[in-house]
Amino acid sequence: MNKLQSKYFGEIDYAQEDILTFPSGLFGFEEEHEFLLLPFEGSHGTLLCFQSVHTPALAFVAMDPFALLPDYTPVLQPQELRALGVKDNQELGFYVLCVVKKPVADSTVNLKCPVAINPDTRVAQQVILDADSYEMRHLLAQFGGEHEEGAPC
Repeated sequence: MNKLQSKYFGEIDYAQEDILTFPSGLFGFEEEHEFLLLPFEGSHGTLLCFQSVHTPALAFVAMDPFALLPDYTPVLQPQELRALGVKDNQELGFYVLCVVKKPVADSTVNLKCPVAINPDTRVAQQVILDADSYEMRHLLAQFGGEHEEGAPC
C-alpha cells in the first residue's frame, strides 16, 4: 500500500493497481501521467476526483456525464480507440471535468472533452469530441438535478 496526501480527502492509502495512466496527461497538464479516481462521499459515484499521484495539490473534480445527461453519446476517433486498446466506445468509461464556482449552480461541466478510460488496462485519455452538440462549458444548473450547495460541484 502507498500513502498520498490528497487535495480533498486528506491522507489516503492506494495500491499500484488503483492508478490510472494518462500517457498524454490531461490538457494543460501533459507532464502528469498518473491519477487516482476517487468518489466523493455520498455522491453514489456520480461526483469524483482525478487526484494526481505525484502532485498532491493537483486534483480535478469530475462527474459521471450519464448521470447529468442519460443520452450522452461520446464517439471517439479510430486512432483514439486504438490508443486506448479498444474497438468500440461501449468498452470505455467516461467522465467529464467540472469547474467549480460559487454558487454551485454557476459551475460548469466540459462535455466536449471527456476523459475516456479503459477499465481493463486502466489507461485513460482526455479527448475532444467532434460532435457540435457538446460544449466545453455547460452550466451545471441546466441539468436540473439536486446539487447540494455545499457540494464541490
